[in-house]
Amino acid sequence: MISIFDYELLDAELLADIVSVSKATLLKWEKSGKLLPVFNASGGKQYRLSQLSGFPEIEKMSASNWALESQTIPHRTYSSIELFAGAGGLAVGLEKAGFEAVALNELEKHACNTLRTNRPNWNVIEGDVRALDFTIFKGVDFVSGGFPCQAFSYAGHQLGFEDTRGTLFFEFARVLKETQPKVFMAENVRGLLEHDDGKTLAVILSVIADLGYTLCASPTVLKAIFYQVPQKRERLILVGVRNDLVKYAKFTWPAPYQRILTLKDALKAGALYDCDVPESSGQTYPKNKKDILAHVPQGGYWRDLPDNLQREYMQGSYFLTGGKTGMARRLSWDAPSLTLTCSPAQKQTERCHPEETRPLTVREYARIQTFPDDWHFAGPITSQYKQIGNAVPINLAWAVGRSVIRLLNSIEENMLQTHQFSTSHEASTPSKSKPIEKQSTLFEFAD
Repeated sequence: MISIFDYELLDAELLADIVSVSKATLLKWEKSGKLLPVFNASGGKQYRLSQLSGFPEIEKMSASNWALESQTIPHRTYSSIELFAGAGGLAVGLEKAGFEAVALNELEKHACNTLRTNRPNWNVIEGDVRALDFTIFKGVDFVSGGFPCQAFSYAGHQLGFEDTRGTLFFEFARVLKETQPKVFMAENVRGLLEHDDGKTLAVILSVIADLGYTLCASPTVLKAIFYQVPQKRERLILVGVRNDLVKYAKFTWPAPYQRILTLKDALKAGALYDCDVPESSGQTYPKNKKDILAHVPQGGYWRDLPDNLQREYMQGSYFLTGGKTGMARRLSWDAPSLTLTCSPAQKQTERCHPEETRPLTVREYARIQTFPDDWHFAGPITSQYKQIGNAVPINLAWAVGRSVIRLLNSIEENMLQTHQFSTSHEASTPSKSKPIEKQSTLFEFAD
């Protein structure tokens, strides 16, 4: 299997993404001698892999157990419920990991049709989660979902379960209360960490504890690029286990894939797919916008335009501070895609094809999110883009799903071992009951 160490050089931008630092920090490291840059034929800055071995992220990729973890098999069929299911990115990844969904809830009709079209056997419950009763699923093994990030109304110092009523997190928590799963997983945007100065997450953690669950690890931001996803996308993940099972539980986050995949891996035959991306429908640019974007080089953005075109395209924003790096952005074959949004042609978050001057197509969008080519999206094209853009990348969901499967397996194994030890111990311990003769006397007396 190809690993990151099969390449001699790593682009500066990609290294910054891997080690979670800014390009300014890379420059400081260069000045201190920690890094020595080289430049490719087009002037792009790169670093030799041989000098990056001291970075923990690089070391983890080099010594990864991804291949071993990919063989994870559930000890039995684990049932699951998914809330806010969307187009099925999380659901397909969990299915791939070994879960069997007993219910998937989604409000948006086109997303529901997408789920039904691709998995006719799934129990897709279309409707507002606030109007649904989940008590019939009590005892399910696993509940997952990505509730929207919403602030709470702080009437008191310490908010409990009932105080979150009116938010979609309340509904997620209500489903936990009604179904009492062994394990749950909640996913959200990275911004939840700082949302409302951290108060939102603090309330969520407090409610989780009140409901009788313990987090297996601190809320953690996972970068999709580490999990066989050719996209710079981050998700905040919370995994919790029911308190009575904590003593049996063992959890570890998924190991990273051995290398970082690029847009070329997504759209061309290779590591992810056995053929080039199939043709499909897609949005188009107005002629004037297309003419301007034609001047943007691969991997470039509005600052790479001639000054007169910069002014024409940016208009009043030309004079504002800030990088605005998503504007007039053309992707690069040799780097992961930027985070996909709900539309590839929005001015603030442009996602232009690396060679052709056009937005990414629906199938290109889907591949970057690691959907299989036979996963079809229902509804008008605007809805299809939105469904894909809002999805959890399938391979990221698969990696996290395998970790949850191993967690559930550990609970099963340790509960069984504890039971067997207890039974064996009881069998080998002399009885402390009263002598039979005395018991017989008592029975006779009772008669």
